[in-house]
Amino acid sequence: MEISKPEIKFNVHEELFKKYLRVLKLARTPTREEFLKIASVAALGVALIGLIGFAIYEFMLVMPR
Repeated sequence: MEISKPEIKFNVHEELFKKYLRVLKLARTPTREEFLKIASVAALGVALIGLIGFAIYEFMLVMPR
């Protein structure tokens, strides 16, 4: 009975590099309108999280009294 060794791929990095390269080829620079829309949504999200955090902070200051 002979036990065969599993094949080890040495070109794993090469395959991964090809996948990354394919994604980069498909990617493009966003237009000004797309960028402004994404930036405004991100800013709104940051402001909303900040407001929620501030409200919790204020509530915790008032709570012990």
